[in-house]
Amino acid sequence: MKVIVPMAGRGSRLRPHTLTVPKPLIPVGGKPIVHRLVEDIANVCTEKIEEIAFVIGDFGDQVEKDLIAVAQKLGAKGSIYYQDKPLGTAHAVLCAKEIIDGPVVIAFADTLFKADFKLNADVDGILWVKQIEDPSSFGVVKLDENDNIVDFVEKPSEFVSDLAMIGIYYVKNGKALKNELEYLVDNDIQKGGEYQLPDAFRRLTESGSKLVPGKVIDWLDCGNKDVTVDTNKHVIEYDYEKKIKLISDTLQQKNSVIIEPCYIGENVNIENSIIGPHASIGSDSSINNSVISNSIILNNSKINNLIAKDSFIGSNTKVDGKCVDFSLGDYSKLIF
Repeated sequence: MKVIVPMAGRGSRLRPHTLTVPKPLIPVGGKPIVHRLVEDIANVCTEKIEEIAFVIGDFGDQVEKDLIAVAQKLGAKGSIYYQDKPLGTAHAVLCAKEIIDGPVVIAFADTLFKADFKLNADVDGILWVKQIEDPSSFGVVKLDENDNIVDFVEKPSEFVSDLAMIGIYYVKNGKALKNELEYLVDNDIQKGGEYQLPDAFRRLTESGSKLVPGKVIDWLDCGNKDVTVDTNKHVIEYDYEKKIKLISDTLQQKNSVIIEPCYIGENVNIENSIIGPHASIGSDSSINNSVISNSIILNNSKINNLIAKDSFIGSNTKVDGKCVDFSLGDYSKLIF
C-alpha cells in the first residue's frame, strides 16, 4: 500500500508561525504534525506501507531529508513530489501520480485524528468523516439507505449532511482514482479555480465504486493558533496515557514545579517557575520566574517573568513579560 501526504500549503491561518516553517512541520507535543500523522496511519493500518510520498512546496533540502527519514523509520520508502502552484486537492494528489496504482491512502497534513482504521476488503474506498454540529464550513458526504456515499457537497449553505470529511481517504484501486484525477485536469473541471478531490470521488461512485464512511473517534485541527494549542493539549494527554516519555532526562530545574502532563525537550533549564499542565517546551529553552500552562514554546526560547496560558511562542524568541494569551513568531523579542 502507498500513502500520499499533500502538504504544499504554508498555512496562512497559523501565521506568524508558518512564515518560517510550513504548517505540517509545526510541533505539537514535541513532534511535527506530519510526523504524528504518518505514525498514526502506520500504527493502525493492517496492510504494509511500501511508500510514503510527500507532496510539498519549496521547503528546502533539510525538510525533504527529514520527511524521507520519517518514512524510513516506519519501514517505508520515502519520496518527494512538488506542487508548484496551489491548484487544489485533486491536483495535489495527482502530483504523485507515479505511485497511484493499487491500494492508496491519502492523508492531508493539517489535522490529526483517532479513528477506526480497519480496511474493509468488500468496499472500494473509505472516506473518514466526523459528525459535527455546524457543517457549513466543511465538505460533507451524503449517504444512501445502505450507508454508502452517494454525493459530496462543499460548505453547504443549507443542511444536507453533518458528516464532514476530515482529509483521510483510502481507495483500493489507485489506478481508477488516477484516471478520474487526470480526467478533471484534462477537461479543466474546476471549482473556485481549483481541481477538487471530491469531484474525482463523485466520478468513482457514478461509475459504480462503493465508497463508505469511516468512523472518527477524535479529530484534532491545527488550523490556527487557538486550535493548535488545544491539539497540543490533547496529544500530550494521549502520549501521557500511553506512558510515552515526555520529559527529557537532560532537564535542569531549580526551585520549580512541573505539573504533568507536559512535554519538555532536550537541554531545557527551568528556574523558579511552574510549568504545566499541558505545556510543551522545546529543546534548548530556558524559563525563569514564570508560570506557563496550556501553551507551546518552541526551541531555543528564553522566557523570563512571564505568566502565560493558551499561548504559542515561536523558536529563538526572547520574552520578558506579564500575564498574557498571545501568539509570537520565530526570532522575536518581546519586553513588556
